[in-house]
Amino acid sequence: MPEVTQKLNTRLMPFLVGGLILIQLLEPFRGWQILLVGLGGAWLLGYLWARSLARNLWLMREIRFGWAQVGDRLTERFTLENRGRIRALWVEIVDHSTLPGYQPSRVVSIVGNRSIRWFREAVCTHRGLFRLGPIRMRTGDPFGLYTVDLEYPLSIPLLVMPPILPLPTIEVAAGGRPGEGRVKTDALERTVSVSHVREYQSDDQWRWIHWPTSARHQSLYVRTFDGAPAGDWWVVLDMHREAHVGIGQNSTEEHEVILAASLADRGIRSGRAVGLVAANEDLIWLPPQGGEGQRWQILYSLAQVDLGDRPLGDLLTRMGSSLGRNTSLVIITPSVDRGWIQALVPLIDRGVIPTVLLLNPQSFGGSSEPIEVQSSLINLGVTYYLVSRDLLEDATARFDQMGKMSGIHEPSREPWEVVL
Repeated sequence: MPEVTQKLNTRLMPFLVGGLILIQLLEPFRGWQILLVGLGGAWLLGYLWARSLARNLWLMREIRFGWAQVGDRLTERFTLENRGRIRALWVEIVDHSTLPGYQPSRVVSIVGNRSIRWFREAVCTHRGLFRLGPIRMRTGDPFGLYTVDLEYPLSIPLLVMPPILPLPTIEVAAGGRPGEGRVKTDALERTVSVSHVREYQSDDQWRWIHWPTSARHQSLYVRTFDGAPAGDWWVVLDMHREAHVGIGQNSTEEHEVILAASLADRGIRSGRAVGLVAANEDLIWLPPQGGEGQRWQILYSLAQVDLGDRPLGDLLTRMGSSLGRNTSLVIITPSVDRGWIQALVPLIDRGVIPTVLLLNPQSFGGSSEPIEVQSSLINLGVTYYLVSRDLLEDATARFDQMGKMSGIHEPSREPWEVVL
């Protein structure tokens, strides 16, 4: 229910009517009577008119979905109903939503015992967590004596997630070795097929030891299994503000987020466990997991991640103890500073398998090219991709059209969700 306030706009009216009553009592005159009836009648009529509007105006707003992706079209439906007999000559609807570029405020008129409906649309051009509402309605009597405010304090969150794009030219270097990871089998009947044995290594599990072979060779051997390696993916975003260039959707920051979302979506859909690490003011630390819940958690975090002051090198150093052998590490960065590569070397020595998505700052309007970083990665034998702005042009093309929420499936719900 709205919070209703009915306010008299001028304090002069009570003094005028009171003065006319006093003058009429002291010096009766027909002119004073006419003026008193006119002013008093207008005051009373204005009060009753405003009171009727305060009691009988009702607004409902509905939204089709509670989330979107960048490039999707948001549609809201508004219904204004006047349940009384008196007409509202003007109703100003002021919306305080925080979605960039979206302003559904308007002024309407509505007769008694009627309802009107209209739609408002906007293209979601920025990722983030926004709010729809609160909303305020203002109206009044035709004489301008009273103003009626109806405050709808309720608001709902709207999560705008980064778009998910196919990345056919980017392949993550496979972590794991034969016999490790999650063998892809039927979930209803999981089977394990031994392929061969190999020598035991320090990070192998004891349950993999093949004791007959170990006894014959007087050394520990472990079983390996059929199936391709399916090692965990750690996706690391460099959100150090000094490394980024560009503005808005044409910035390295936004392209980093799109790359991370697209790779995480690909990995989880292929049955891998995917984790996310990024640092702005707070540290985002999502250990690798699989499943739809992890996918939504990653997209939720990416929708709100922002630039911070922690360099990529510090982040990699902090991650060191959490990464096991043959883990696939996906680093997404536009940094031309080779300092972070020094933090990567110990991880490589531990058996971590890195893949670097190196955004070219020059293609985003910067002045530097990551030539030295490329050279260092080549010397280390690290797989890397040089990513220019052209690779993700499809994302910006979606802003001008009504797109479907690619890659994300909404749970079944009613066509419209009531907000107010």
